[in-house]
Amino acid sequence: MVVGELSEEVEVLVIGGGAGGYAAAFRAADLGLDVTLVNAEERPGGVCLFRGCIPSKTLLYAAEMVKAAGEVERMGIRFGKPDIDFNRLREVRDEVINKLATGLEQLAKKRGVRLVQGRAQFESSNEVFLSESESRRMRFRHAILATGSLPNNFPGMSFEKGSRIMDSSAALKIEKIPDSLLIIGGGYIGLEFGTIYASLGARVTVVEMMDRLMAGVDRDLMDPLIKELDGLFEEVHLNTKVSDLKETDKGVEATFEGDDAPQTFDQALIAVGRHPNTENLGLENTKVELNEKGYVTVNERQQTNDKNIFAVGDVVGGKLLAHKAFHEGRVAAEVIAGKPSAFDARAIPKVVFTDPQIAWCGLTQDAAEAEGRKVKVVRFPWSASGRAVCMGQTEGVTKMILDPDTGRILGVGIVGRNAGEMISEAVLAMEMGAVAEDVALTIHPHPTLSETLGEAAGAFLGTAVDILPQRENDPDSAE
Repeated sequence: MVVGELSEEVEVLVIGGGAGGYAAAFRAADLGLDVTLVNAEERPGGVCLFRGCIPSKTLLYAAEMVKAAGEVERMGIRFGKPDIDFNRLREVRDEVINKLATGLEQLAKKRGVRLVQGRAQFESSNEVFLSESESRRMRFRHAILATGSLPNNFPGMSFEKGSRIMDSSAALKIEKIPDSLLIIGGGYIGLEFGTIYASLGARVTVVEMMDRLMAGVDRDLMDPLIKELDGLFEEVHLNTKVSDLKETDKGVEATFEGDDAPQTFDQALIAVGRHPNTENLGLENTKVELNEKGYVTVNERQQTNDKNIFAVGDVVGGKLLAHKAFHEGRVAAEVIAGKPSAFDARAIPKVVFTDPQIAWCGLTQDAAEAEGRKVKVVRFPWSASGRAVCMGQTEGVTKMILDPDTGRILGVGIVGRNAGEMISEAVLAMEMGAVAEDVALTIHPHPTLSETLGEAAGAFLGTAVDILPQRENDPDSAE
């Protein structure tokens, strides 16, 4: 084959094998389209499977079990100090990844999706140059761009393999638990990694430049987590910037702004957000447009300004979540197949897999107050939940933000054990346009944590059983 020779034409070309990419490819194949998925990595799965959601949640589950073993001491059950075999834990992480990646490969094969390893670069609105073992060109009728996002770098720093200064991907590959770990960034990535390594024995220090951790989460939902982290982390510095960061033979020296003396840590994790992966894609050779933050602009049908090219997942911005990418990928495939599909989600759930977990969807109380929006906020404390009391999880809270006139559910937030599993009922309620009465009249099994959703709705109606009715001038009525 001559290098650069026009070798073939494809009906649907999906660029990127992450959550949005393989969801788009699989849905398109199910709808009878001929699909080729080009992925820079050897196997489909993307960041979520190999360097994000799955490996981090595997380690977080282990951290949760370490904590749970200590919690049951109140019941007279003592396991003693955990003996952590970190090498085996890493092997289990890799086994989980391999099992899921193998499953994706099998699903692709059974659906007739052709997998090609390589990097695609647009040469026009209907052609890409593909760099792989043998470079070639592909013409396409439709392309779906699903190249995801990359971790942001700390200003002036670069990350090298084996470096003591890590991004989130490298932090999942460390070979031993550090004695001390500095985490720069108090968002969900920083707090999840902090939870992992502090639970496994590291002394964790978190530095956040803002005046609070996870600024996008309502303060009352953060309170139980902050109380837990105060005992888990070595230190948390708010309103603090790192003015200098460098590697030495002894570790990582970090100087905090306003503090002349540097502190030394075994390793440092940079967790200061992500940016779209749009460089070196040849988008300038198409009509695809980027917004001021560098994300690809799309309409509700996931179409870019170029009629032949669609885009899904992190590369289009918004909430950088795998489950959002799944949905967008399916929408793009359906539109290409001629279906009347659009991305019109009323609520996108967000979950922080710390312990306790925090999950929320829809309007937050902080956002309502910032907008001057009239809402009614009701809370059901888990101290009134029989299941939570049994589990020793009484710090949890389930709250609802509602329209005070119609009772329409505008948002839900939950903090506590298994909050990530519970939030789906709230998302469904919002998608169905439910009012408080719909949830309150739904019979929830007893004793379960899911009852707290029904009781929170009942608190709005004045029908809750396990807490007293709220008064008209209750301060939780936010204007």
